[in-house]
Amino acid sequence: MSVASVTSLPVKNTVLVENMSAVSREQRSAWLLSLPAIALMILFLIGPILSVIALSFTNWQLGMTNINWVGLDNYREMIGDSTFWKAFNNTLMYVGIVLPVSVIGGLLVALLVETRMAGKALYRTLFFLPVMGTLIAMSIVWEYILQPDFGLLNMVLSKFGMSGENWLNDKDTVIYVLAGIGVWHQLGYNLILFTSGLLAIPCHLYEAADMDGVPHGWSRFQLITWPMLGPITLFVLVITSIKAFQVFDTVAVLTQGGPGKSSEVLLHLMYTEGFEFFRTSYAASITVIFLFIILLITVIKIRFIDKRVHY
Repeated sequence: MSVASVTSLPVKNTVLVENMSAVSREQRSAWLLSLPAIALMILFLIGPILSVIALSFTNWQLGMTNINWVGLDNYREMIGDSTFWKAFNNTLMYVGIVLPVSVIGGLLVALLVETRMAGKALYRTLFFLPVMGTLIAMSIVWEYILQPDFGLLNMVLSKFGMSGENWLNDKDTVIYVLAGIGVWHQLGYNLILFTSGLLAIPCHLYEAADMDGVPHGWSRFQLITWPMLGPITLFVLVITSIKAFQVFDTVAVLTQGGPGKSSEVLLHLMYTEGFEFFRTSYAASITVIFLFIILLITVIKIRFIDKRVHY
C-alpha cells in the first residue's frame, strides 16, 4: 500500500464522521420541527380514538363518577341487538345505492358537460349548488318537498294523474328516499372531481388517437379517458364511500330512524345511544365498529385497488 493511500484513510474517516454528524443534526432538527404537529395529532386524533376504544370495554355512562371494566360485554350485547343489525343493514343499503349511482352519475354528467361547446361553467355551478349548502338546511327543504299533503313532489305527481306517497313514513320507501337525497348531494362534488381529471388528460393523446384512426365514443373512452382517470376515480370511490357511511344529517332531521327503525343508520344509532339514552360505553363500542369499517375501506384501497391504478 502506498504512502498516499495510507495517509488518505484518516481524511476519509473524518469526512464520513462529519457527514454522519450532519445527517444526525438534520434528523434531530426534523423531529424538533415536527414535534408540534405530532403532539397535536396525538392530542386530537390518536388520543380520542384510544379513549373511545378503552371506553367501549367499560360500563361508564354519561354522568357516572366511577368506571368498571366489563370486557367484551358491550360487544356481546351489540351482536344480539336487533336494532344494531337493522342500522348496519340500512347503512350498507344506503352505501350500496349512493356509492355507484353518485360515482357513475358524476362521471357521466362530467363527460356530458365537457362535450358541450358552451355553458360549461353554468352547468358545473348548477350541479355544485347542493354541495355548497349544509346538508341539514337542505334536509329541511326536502322535508317540505316530500310532505304528503302539500309537498311539491306530490303536487307535481298529481298533475300527471298519479297519487303521491307518504315518502318519509313508509318503511318500504324511506331508505331509498334518503339514498336519493344522498346522491343528489354528492353528485355535484363528484362531477367537479371528474371534471378536474378530464381537464388533466393531455390533449396529445387524443391527437394521436385521431392519427391512428381510433373512433370517437366508447373506443376512445376505453383506450384513453378511462385509464387516465384511474387516480381520480380511486379518490372519488374512497371519499364517496366514507361520506356515505357517515350518513347522519338527513336521518336526524327527516326521520329520526323511523318508521320502526326502517331508516336507522350506524351514526344515528350511536348518537341516540350516547346522548339520548346516555349509554356512553355502548355508543363507544358502535363507534369502534364504525372506525373499523372506515379502516377496512382504507386498507382495501391501499392493498388492492391502488395497485391497479395507472399514475
